[in-house]
Amino acid sequence: MKKSLIALGVLSAFAGAAHAQSSVTLYGLIDEGLDYTNNVGGHSLYALSSGDAQGSRWGMKGAEDLGGGLSAIFRLESGLNVNNGKFAQEGQEFGRQAYVGVASTTIGTLTLGRQYDSLVDYLAPLTANGNWGGAMFSHPYDNDNTDNSFRINNAVKYTSVDYAGFTFGGAYAFSNSTNFAVNRAQSVGAQYINGPLNVAAAYLNVDSPNNGSAGAVANLGSSGTDGSWTAARQRVFGVGINYTIASATLTFVYTHTQLSQPTATEYANLTPSPTLGAASSLKFNNFEVNAKYQFTPSFFVGGMYTYTQASYDGTAGNSAKPKYHQFGLIADYNLSKRTDVYVQGSYVKVASASDVAGTGLEFAANPDAAGPSSSSKQVMARVGIRQRF
Repeated sequence: MKKSLIALGVLSAFAGAAHAQSSVTLYGLIDEGLDYTNNVGGHSLYALSSGDAQGSRWGMKGAEDLGGGLSAIFRLESGLNVNNGKFAQEGQEFGRQAYVGVASTTIGTLTLGRQYDSLVDYLAPLTANGNWGGAMFSHPYDNDNTDNSFRINNAVKYTSVDYAGFTFGGAYAFSNSTNFAVNRAQSVGAQYINGPLNVAAAYLNVDSPNNGSAGAVANLGSSGTDGSWTAARQRVFGVGINYTIASATLTFVYTHTQLSQPTATEYANLTPSPTLGAASSLKFNNFEVNAKYQFTPSFFVGGMYTYTQASYDGTAGNSAKPKYHQFGLIADYNLSKRTDVYVQGSYVKVASASDVAGTGLEFAANPDAAGPSSSSKQVMARVGIRQRF
């Protein structure tokens, strides 16, 4: 009997060690709320909407210890619409993320699959929409992808370890076609955190997005709603800095987006359908300031303002420079560690809208809206509940 007990104890020890060396975690988040949007086809719209403050999703992730500080890792994450149970991201089963790779405690992490670009990883968390505010606070048309309008497919991605607060990374997404230079993407980014200070910078380039369904970026513009622009080339770069003083965090973010020969926006499937017509280039300069104040561990209030300068050049020699003003406020209260409720609102106004009449740029453009405004102004409001599991 004594030998049996010893053997059982040894087997239990080995089983515990094996369990500690590998793991698979199921997780998820459900964000649901009631939205109000005015000026949608000249009318106000009330609607239940899923995944506005954060995309509703479920997923699984895992790691297996390979020894020597190495681990094999994977993640499969699916976006979903709580209202109808359908997949998000154009109906893709694992449309948010799907990758496998190897992580080293000394060298960094290398992953392959459908992933976020470096601009989303490093710079977006400093914006209000990429952190605590959600899609309602994204920049016009989410022109800089800080709200994750699209992911990159066929991506090889490297993420460094933390070097005394400094981290960096990059990604290359293949076209997966015989035309190597079409529908491919490259991105790099870096971040430095030292106590209350956080500084980040990033760059993203996409060549001929939406050119071929097997490429790096697909389902944009007139072919779908997973993203914002179809263009011959899209380049984005930006910098950001935030500083925390006691319970307050103050942030400034600048991004620049340049689109060559843009042809469609994410609103292309709507009626009436805004269109850029014959455009040779379109540029956006986004200047965002945001602030968050944590009144208690359970309650915070956040606010943001973004000023966007756009520059439109038509193939006929015409040009225009519309300007966008956006304000947003949110109040969030945690009912528990897993569940919170919130209320938020946003106001968008396009100045110099008459300069771009007929292009679609004259309409207030919030990607989270039920549709483009029928005027140069738009108001949105939302009451929501969010649960993590």
